[in-house]
Amino acid sequence: MKIAIITGSSGLIGSEACKFWDRQGFSVIGIDNDMRSYFFGEEASTLEVEDQLNASLANFKSHRIDIRNYDKLETLFSTYSSDIKVIIHTAAQPSHDWAAKEPLTDFSVNATGTLNLLELTRIYCPDASFIFTSTNKVYGDTPNGLPLRELEYRWEPEEGHPYFEHGIDEHMSVDQSKHSLFGASKLAADVLVQEYGKYFGMKTVAFRGGCLTGPAHQGAELHGFLAYLIKCAIHQKPYTIFGYKGKQVRDNIHSSDLIKAFWLYCQNPRGGEVYNMGGSRYSNISMLEAINKIEEICGKRVPYTLSDKARAGDHIWYVSDIRKFRAHYPDFEYDYNMDRILKEMVNSAINS
Repeated sequence: MKIAIITGSSGLIGSEACKFWDRQGFSVIGIDNDMRSYFFGEEASTLEVEDQLNASLANFKSHRIDIRNYDKLETLFSTYSSDIKVIIHTAAQPSHDWAAKEPLTDFSVNATGTLNLLELTRIYCPDASFIFTSTNKVYGDTPNGLPLRELEYRWEPEEGHPYFEHGIDEHMSVDQSKHSLFGASKLAADVLVQEYGKYFGMKTVAFRGGCLTGPAHQGAELHGFLAYLIKCAIHQKPYTIFGYKGKQVRDNIHSSDLIKAFWLYCQNPRGGEVYNMGGSRYSNISMLEAINKIEEICGKRVPYTLSDKARAGDHIWYVSDIRKFRAHYPDFEYDYNMDRILKEMVNSAINS
């Protein structure tokens, strides 16, 4: 029996991973206690997704376990032990602003929860692949020190700068910058994932994601900007852009493309590895560009306002350089560019 344990199994990336690993013939153990509704309110609840997974996947079983509860996690890991072949850890508190409201909750979920999973993997299934969904926020606001040019709808680095052509690589410093408390808790988890790989010789990897997105995203004001922006457009709800004239740039990767990267890693895992993983130069967009595209697709104006106040630790421009991952896993290709992502998300939101 091959077991895949997936935390945050009812979330955007977790649910995509559950479906994929089920298709690969794994028995999938999902861990999700719907903390997203605690973070962002009932409209962000993932319980409906959990019900869909239970109904549609023959080899899926969900467990409402808080990843901070070591004893309950240990019961699960000890039951399946060496049959566990992969742990995909996507559960997190994902918001800058929310973390500042409850720092202890944020750190315990993001850092202590990750440590619990790593230690149980080391004890019960040390040969399994451990995949951690990290974030580009581990770099703090260091990207904001890049020499940026203001264009009509976006910011861009100066031509000729090392990051201009391909984006930001893994050599950017994580030190001496403002991370936000969320960024700090994710950085702690990121370093733990690396250390368990390097110190204990485990097959661990941290994927430092750009914006992870797709139609299954339960967008909220404090997290999931594309999904929430589309929701505001369709339902004509006011949307606020915080800082940088609305020209801040994000690269976006579709959930299924990220899962493809996870699968490639599992075929030839490397210990203590780190990869920047996002839409790269292939799939990126500014806030104003996203608004223009969404208005074009859905035929409705987005009722937005611009605030001069930027969010602490937020990026003005971030595009992932994924060449390191492609060098290690040359079969990786994107299925989704920015236009396809937006059209799929708008159509899904209209029909939901």
